[in-house]
Amino acid sequence: MKEKYLEDIKEIKEIMNRSTRFISLSGWSGVSTGLIALAGVTAYFIIFQKQNWLIEQPVSINATNLLYLLLIAVVTLVLSIGSAIFFTKQKVIKEKQKIWDQQSKRLLVNLSIPLVTGGLLCLLLLFKGFIGFLPALTLIFYGLALINASKYTLPELRNLGLLEIVLGLIAIQFIAYSLLLWALGFGVIQVIYGLIVQKKYT
Repeated sequence: MKEKYLEDIKEIKEIMNRSTRFISLSGWSGVSTGLIALAGVTAYFIIFQKQNWLIEQPVSINATNLLYLLLIAVVTLVLSIGSAIFFTKQKVIKEKQKIWDQQSKRLLVNLSIPLVTGGLLCLLLLFKGFIGFLPALTLIFYGLALINASKYTLPELRNLGLLEIVLGLIAIQFIAYSLLLWALGFGVIQVIYGLIVQKKYT
């Protein structure tokens, strides 16, 4: 009787949790986006290995290099979003849940506000030549977005967001190593986070 009572409480708790949070995020989404981010950093180092842009002052950048930079950024972003949607959709289908409901809408809105703001700021700085600050700022705004969205999804997202912000602040202090810190935050830590979530919620 006691076991049935505890089982009922657990089931009620899960129903309440699902009604307020979008908990169908896939850990493989984190793994895939992390690997894509590492591929993006590798592409940057291969193409721009002779450029010294990670400094505190604005740098002169020609139209061709600007195009390549934007191309790497856009391809990395599109592939990351695409993989996150793909793996999350697979998990939603497996769990027979809705991918687009009130919880997922709230998650998307709260995630998008800091991301879009940070993205626009980074574009403005890019066109002014302040490339050295971009890795740090993307980490910080990504971290803020994760913390903002964590209220509507997995609680682990908050800790990941805090880590990204800390890395971003360190990257501001050590701009010459900011891209390596970006690779650590968006790549390595993201992969580890994805594996933890996958193991915990599978």
